[in-house]
Amino acid sequence: MKKIPQRTCIGCNSKKDKKDLIRVVKDNLGNVSVDITGKKNGHGAYLKKDANVINSARKSKILEKYLDVKIDDSIYEELINIINE
Repeated sequence: MKKIPQRTCIGCNSKKDKKDLIRVVKDNLGNVSVDITGKKNGHGAYLKKDANVINSARKSKILEKYLDVKIDDSIYEELINIINE
């Protein structure tokens, strides 16, 4: 049986399968982007595919603390759009 990778959501602190989470990544230049493939180079943080968790992460600025960079509102909007697709 193949092992399914597990990751922890930084918004709700729950362990989920990697495919059930969305990765936000900061590259070496400090640029932040949403990583749908989960394979981009850089420091990544995972969020559950749940609008409540993403809105909570926006209010608490947990992504900014975790990635140590200012997160633009467009990143949060992109995350919400991915969930709604």
